[in-house]
Amino acid sequence: MVTTHDDSHANAELTLFGRPADQGRWLLIPLGMSILLCLGTVYSWSIFRKPLEGEFNIGATESLLPYTVALVFYAALMPIAGFYIPRIGTRTVTAIGGTIVGLGYILSSFATQIGMMTLTYGVIAGTGVGITYGVPMAVVARWFPDKKGLAVGLTIVGFGLSPLITAPLVNHLIDAYTVRPALRILGIAFILIILAIATTLKLPPQDWFPKRLLATQSTSTPAPTYAASLLKSRSFYGLWICYTIGALVGLSAIGISSPVGEEIINIDPKLAASSVALFALFNGVSRPLFGWLCDRFKPHYIAIASYTLILIACVLMLNAQEGQVATYLIAFCLFWFCLGGWLAMAPTTTLRFFNPDQYAQNYGIVFTAYGVGALLGTLATGQIRDWFGSYTYAFYPMALLAMVGIVVASTMLKRDRLIERP
Repeated sequence: MVTTHDDSHANAELTLFGRPADQGRWLLIPLGMSILLCLGTVYSWSIFRKPLEGEFNIGATESLLPYTVALVFYAALMPIAGFYIPRIGTRTVTAIGGTIVGLGYILSSFATQIGMMTLTYGVIAGTGVGITYGVPMAVVARWFPDKKGLAVGLTIVGFGLSPLITAPLVNHLIDAYTVRPALRILGIAFILIILAIATTLKLPPQDWFPKRLLATQSTSTPAPTYAASLLKSRSFYGLWICYTIGALVGLSAIGISSPVGEEIINIDPKLAASSVALFALFNGVSRPLFGWLCDRFKPHYIAIASYTLILIACVLMLNAQEGQVATYLIAFCLFWFCLGGWLAMAPTTTLRFFNPDQYAQNYGIVFTAYGVGALLGTLATGQIRDWFGSYTYAFYPMALLAMVGIVVASTMLKRDRLIERP
């Protein structure tokens, strides 16, 4: 269906939050950030972990299970939820996912052993995160056809900065009420916040454009064309491999940030733990920055730049000596910075290469790369430490993967030459 200029002009006159849509759409970004801030609390598991180890009388490996399972279910539910967003609506999907997240936390407060906690926090809360995560990004992507990367990057800042903001809150709740009531309070708060924001999330009409775009748009301009099938597109596999590498290296580094500082650099454990706040800041800032860059440059150039930064970080850590705190901080700021960058690059590249009207489904499939990277990354670093006796050896495969990423990005992370009209 071809939309006339008059129809498009009528769409541009829509209002959002009582303001012209061009202005009102910006409010969707902080609302989406707020939802992702709640969801990102899953990354604060380490705060619950220590007191639960004592209560359940378990070791460090067992206490990591709920977090690992949560990451897997979060990634696995993303593609499934993506197919339901256009069918049952953004508000319904958000409400369902937010309720499941909250229930996961509430039920976790009644868990009496690690298996039950893995089910409630890992499976249930992780499922809720996976269902809800893609909705705010799908909404802002449709409302910002002129600034896709920047809008998506700003929205997912909420997820990246969540540990920085929610970790002190969680610590305060645990100190005031102990672990179980803290989980219950968080669960109730998440349900109320996400349900309230869900009522505001809606997609624009199919052919809506901001007035600024309409002013330069010609009715004779042909509609953009995209690959007819995501899974038959070479660029999809290039993006999937690059995203897997970015997630694997980034999540591996995140998982060993504090122990590497203590073991290799021999810094004070409290300083190692507090430095995570600095790393989280870099992880959050990189998201809108990389999104903005992807709006302006070809994605494979940005991918190559991120892998180059990862290589620099690996070289720094392979040559790090005891007492070189600055080297450690610079290297891990780069690791966290690049992981945040990939969480903006991947959705923005999906929007550029494939039909934006099918973004929720497409990015759900692309996001499986994050799940694979999360699973392999969290398992590999621990094994390397056990095999070789030091985390230093983990930076060799990270550097190798970064070099592989540069090759894949250079050859495959490009729009398909033969584009079929859907």
